Amino acid sequence: MEGQNACIQIAPPTVAVVMVPFPAQGHLNQLLQLSHLITSYGLPVHFAGSSSHNRQAKLRLHGWGSQSLSKIHFHDFQLPPYTNPLPNPDPSIPFPTHLQPLFNASLHLRQPVSQLLEQLSCKFRRVIMIHDALLASVVQDAKILSNTESYVFVPISAFTTFFNAWSRFPEKPFLIDSESPKCVPSMDECLPFEFLHFLANQKKCLGFESGWLYNTSRVIEGRYVELFEKLLICPEKKHFAIGPVNSVEMENKNGKHICLEWLNKQQKDSVIYISFGSTTSMTDDQITELALGLEKSQQKFIWVLRKADTGDVFTSAEVRKDQLPEGYDERVKNRGMVVRDWAPQLEILGHPATGGFMSHCGWNSCMESISLGVPIAAWPMHSDQPSNAVLVTEVLKVGVLVRDWTQHAELVSSKTIDSALRRLMASAEGKEMRKRATELGDAVRASVVEGGASRLEMDAFISHITRK
Repeated sequence: MEGQNACIQIAPPTVAVVMVPFPAQGHLNQLLQLSHLITSYGLPVHFAGSSSHNRQAKLRLHGWGSQSLSKIHFHDFQLPPYTNPLPNPDPSIPFPTHLQPLFNASLHLRQPVSQLLEQLSCKFRRVIMIHDALLASVVQDAKILSNTESYVFVPISAFTTFFNAWSRFPEKPFLIDSESPKCVPSMDECLPFEFLHFLANQKKCLGFESGWLYNTSRVIEGRYVELFEKLLICPEKKHFAIGPVNSVEMENKNGKHICLEWLNKQQKDSVIYISFGSTTSMTDDQITELALGLEKSQQKFIWVLRKADTGDVFTSAEVRKDQLPEGYDERVKNRGMVVRDWAPQLEILGHPATGGFMSHCGWNSCMESISLGVPIAAWPMHSDQPSNAVLVTEVLKVGVLVRDWTQHAELVSSKTIDSALRRLMASAEGKEMRKRATELGDAVRASVVEGGASRLEMDAFISHITRK
């Protein structure tokens, strides 16, 4: 990259937005959804990633009409060769370490992303780059271009973001009130050394950004957005809580999946949806305990049972299907459904028959569940998930904890799973949680319509980046 004098500056009255996502499904999904929101304001959006992961993001898009993809300019870059191992379930290290080669290879996007920014900076009055917080080193050359601004996209909760930063201060710069949870797991406890090293290198490259974008609504986490903003002590940096970026209205969406047809036949709030995201693999023993716990609970269910994604989902070797107890499908066929492919999660959560969500508490899943008013049976696996589980169960009080993080390496028994499911789906306590979840979901959906808190934040962000 030759810098800001590499071309003759032509200043057309236009602004372009460049998205740089981290190549894991929960991260790809959030920035692709944000891309749709920004194109609705009439701004061109350029989505810059590897060809494989751009394809993955588009293929798995849900909650938006596929025609909306035509409004986004996809830039398919090539990554250098990297190993693509299969997931290896290990309860002592639940983090998807098999994806680390991909994460390391993604850092080589720096040159093509820099070239794209330079090209766009010659064509537009201003280029706005929005990058995942985990890829700061890839976008660092943006600071060379005088008409380019960068914004950090925070793909985790503001609650986790604040407490993770707060834990690093040996002497606290200010007091927080007694309502805050006292025991919030640090992400340092939930990540392997190699990924912590990766994170540290990305954080070193932060500091030149013009602001921060959060996939949350102030009606959920306004207090923690404000606390993090106070902790940064950078009044010149802008903070916008623009979430949820996922679609919150499920009418007239793609309702042809077999599980949606089955849901149409079930009573309101009668079904528990079980999914642990795209980076979690369970051991055979844990799958058996979960299957037996579901059977004992007598609750209706949809269970997405699939291995974690590999680094390249289109080229990896065929993965052996997880085995259920003998005769299980037959025994539960009138009460449950096991889905082994990609499921339309937003449509499932938005269906009236869905009354609960057993989840790993990845932030993408949490925001989708909260925005659609569905309470959560929290079973965190790694990364930000244990902290998100505290937010869901202790702060928002819209969920129950399946297993405490301190026992994360232990097998969760069918008895424990049965108890958590009954507590969420068939108890007075669960009924109250569902009521709170419904009210919170209503508030979140109201925040994204005209005049709502999140819409106003999004409007303010667009006004800021298109200012004269």
